[in-house]
Amino acid sequence: MSTLLQETTFVVVDLETTGASPKKGAAITEIGAVKVQGGQIIGEFKTFVNPLAPIPLYITEMTGITDLMLAKAPIIDEVFPTFLEFAGSHNQTVLVAHNAPFDLAFLKSAAKDLNYAWPTYKTLDTVTVARQVLTKEDVPDCKLGTLAQFFGTKTEPNHRALDDAKATVEVLHGLFERLGSLEITTLEGLLDFAKTAAHIQRKNYWGLSSI
Repeated sequence: MSTLLQETTFVVVDLETTGASPKKGAAITEIGAVKVQGGQIIGEFKTFVNPLAPIPLYITEMTGITDLMLAKAPIIDEVFPTFLEFAGSHNQTVLVAHNAPFDLAFLKSAAKDLNYAWPTYKTLDTVTVARQVLTKEDVPDCKLGTLAQFFGTKTEPNHRALDDAKATVEVLHGLFERLGSLEITTLEGLLDFAKTAAHIQRKNYWGLSSI
């Protein structure tokens, strides 16, 4: 049976980190997530995470997050199970992120480090969808800030986890309107579209705009 998009529960997540990759020792400093269904927000999750290491200056300059702000924050061991509880069952939830491979890499790395089995969530990358439904005439690139401006989001992205997650929710809903004109109204249709879009974009890698 097909699941209508308006009946699907999406958890839109955004992370702030100390660097670009957990493989290079970077760690999560902030998690923000918004749970939505039928265009309505039904839950929010926000927490700082103490990375147990100094934050590079360029990260502080970009996010405004300082070592002092994280000094008394919980460590990932405490935060991760709470986040999974918020996200819910992989049978009922679709995880969404802007540039999802980045966020998923950190979440899956945390799961591995903490000996958690990562739930087999269906996932959606708003970058992938945007690159397929918007043209260069619409937007010069698919950065979150650019898409937020294009769709006129109420929340302005600012490199803070919850605000960026909220902006991504609005971008997601804007993309859904575009997909409706393509008669994509079900979760299965959306995931098939995103999978095909990702394949097309990989084949044309050098033609992609930066995020």
